[in-house]
Amino acid sequence: MSAVFKNVMDAIDIETFLVCSSESEGKELAIRMVKDMGIQDADIVFIQYQGPGARVRVRGYVHKPGANYGWLNSKT
Repeated sequence: MSAVFKNVMDAIDIETFLVCSSESEGKELAIRMVKDMGIQDADIVFIQYQGPGARVRVRGYVHKPGANYGWLNSKT
């Protein structure tokens, strides 16, 4: 995970259009995309399949409540 993620308060939202053949494939691709970024815990916040793919908003949790918050130890 990038060092800048230690400054994220809680979560990061990504919205994009993914070329896919179904809503379920769009969900799978969005979760895989966030995991490839190094964020293991994610949820689909919004998905709309239309035409060649799906508009997706995925939320990746960098810090959950009660976690070891990286920004508490940040010196930036």
